Amino acid sequence: MSSARVFVARLAGCAVFDPVGDRVGRVRDVLVVYRRNDPPRVIGLVVEVPGRRRVFVSIGRVTSMSGGQVITTGLINLRRFAQRGGEVRVLAELVGRGVQLRDGGGAATIEDVAIVEAGPGEWAVDQLFVRKPRTVPAPFAKGPTLFVRWGDVIEQTPGAAPQSAEQLVASYNELLPADLATSLLELPETRRIEVAEELSDERLADALEEMPETAQVEILAQLDDERAADVLDQMEPDDAADLIAQLPTVRGEHLLELMDPEEAEDVRFLLSYDADTAGGLMTTEPIIVSADATVAEGLALIRRHELAPAIGAAICVTLPPYEPPTGRFLGMVHFQRMLRYPPHERLGTIIDRSIEPVGPDTSAAEVSRRLASYDLVSLPVVDETHRLVGVVTIDDVLDYLLPDDWRSADHHAGETVAPARRRPGAPSAIPGRRPGDGRA
Repeated sequence: MSSARVFVARLAGCAVFDPVGDRVGRVRDVLVVYRRNDPPRVIGLVVEVPGRRRVFVSIGRVTSMSGGQVITTGLINLRRFAQRGGEVRVLAELVGRGVQLRDGGGAATIEDVAIVEAGPGEWAVDQLFVRKPRTVPAPFAKGPTLFVRWGDVIEQTPGAAPQSAEQLVASYNELLPADLATSLLELPETRRIEVAEELSDERLADALEEMPETAQVEILAQLDDERAADVLDQMEPDDAADLIAQLPTVRGEHLLELMDPEEAEDVRFLLSYDADTAGGLMTTEPIIVSADATVAEGLALIRRHELAPAIGAAICVTLPPYEPPTGRFLGMVHFQRMLRYPPHERLGTIIDRSIEPVGPDTSAAEVSRRLASYDLVSLPVVDETHRLVGVVTIDDVLDYLLPDDWRSADHHAGETVAPARRRPGAPSAIPGRRPGDGRA
């Protein structure tokens, strides 16, 4: 095994391979335990394997950590990782922590941690990369940095000062929203809030959309009303409506008042429907065009990077106006169908008239059957006058059908998962809305 110094922040995200070269996952953190007189000892890695499952890999199973990759013996216990007492995750809990330099150099903040091999199968913390407070008032200036030994610093006691989350947020930059949500949920509650406050509104909104409703409420409860309203503005209207339905009446109404008026209008519209209906599941932001729009124009709209794949799977063709509720709904055009026609072809001539829309009061069960029966990823929702009011996508239906804890619970292979049923819960803040609810 290489004895080169390894910095944990650079190790995060590195691929983990078995002895024959097959990739088994990616490193997400390093686990250490404190010792009385010596630097913390590394006991293992937190590795994300396919299926977004985080598992523990003992440091004794690691044969190499170099060249941006980790090689293991191939023997990995796939039981979901659960942090034990006395264990500390370097990225989640140590990076960003304040320290005092023993030589009288003042305070500093840990930005990275270096580990080295202390013996066969033994790794320990070697150095800390720390940054001192800035010495000039310039707004973008940063303080000086230096490397120090573990024994040359004194850690601040928990609660003495807020722990910086800047470095941890930087390590999360490349994570997909679902992976970011998983990473946040695995942090201690205090640290989770610190990281949530450091994330941009858009990134936090993306992560909240992938979290269980209880976790969403817990995080939103820690944000001030102005920040919470900004985050809700960045969420999809249907997800924002589900979240607001879980909040106390007073705060839910107050946040709606603080939100952008157009976004708030969409959310209020969705809140008027029961959660187990097409109206409660739909999004009010599908792609809507006129019958005179061309295939080239339709494909250009689909190409927008911020568009969810399920929304981009098909385009809705209506009469004006082109904002829900639209003019009369004419039909949908699947993007695969558009690819079969020249760019100048009018979308009105290639509408798939076999897709029957549903009403807002259609049950979620019926919507699920329609999507499954006709192999659809989205289904239009129209009102009694045949105006388009939204689209139900397959991801929202799956979120409804799966158990409430599907994001975090372990389900063994072959286990039958019963469809979830929305808990009645407490009365909704908005009338008419029923909220949904180790290692060996």
